[in-house]
Amino acid sequence: MLYATYAAFIIVSYLLGSVPFGLLLTKWMGKGDIRKIGSGSPGATNVSRVAGISGFIITWVLDMGKAILAFMLAKSFLGANFGALCGAIAVVGHIFPVWMKFKGGKGLAPMFGFMLALNPIVFATQGLIWLLVAISSGYSSAGALAVLVFLPVFGFAIGFWAGIICIFLTLVGLWAHRLNIKRLWDGEESKMQLKLGKLALALILVGLLAVGLMIYLNA
Repeated sequence: MLYATYAAFIIVSYLLGSVPFGLLLTKWMGKGDIRKIGSGSPGATNVSRVAGISGFIITWVLDMGKAILAFMLAKSFLGANFGALCGAIAVVGHIFPVWMKFKGGKGLAPMFGFMLALNPIVFATQGLIWLLVAISSGYSSAGALAVLVFLPVFGFAIGFWAGIICIFLTLVGLWAHRLNIKRLWDGEESKMQLKLGKLALALILVGLLAVGLMIYLNA
């Protein structure tokens, strides 16, 4: 019975992560099929190309929420380590969604949701790393790669199993960004379309609200 419970949480976490909020949002807004626009990704960065900063924020928050919900539900029933695993599974669901023939986003937003549920300080520090690298380089993908590289370091600072799960997420994230890595290497990566000041302000506000929420939930 216990194994069935573990399996059920893993399946639900994957299906939750697979919900393509970017695709649903752009269709609801009458912006067309996001899979046929820009990079073809349903993630927040690509959504911003047709829906601006508001579309970016909404998609980012909803995608973060998938991993947070999966993490917190599993943690409340089966402990922190299994909660972290389910949060990671939600990230995998976002990158390989069953509803979109396993072709999803790059996983950065749900990964930040995972980090927020894991530890708000890790979330805030990684958010700062992303902002500094992305703004200084002009490439969102460069910021994402920096976050992926540092993720296992923060994971092991929390605990052994958190570190192992973070290594897993880093490997999955690097695979999801493999084309971005190639384009960065070749000098062909597209720079961010959003104005950097507005992007930074939006992410800072979202970050403050998210940290406040987690502190409230854990109080």
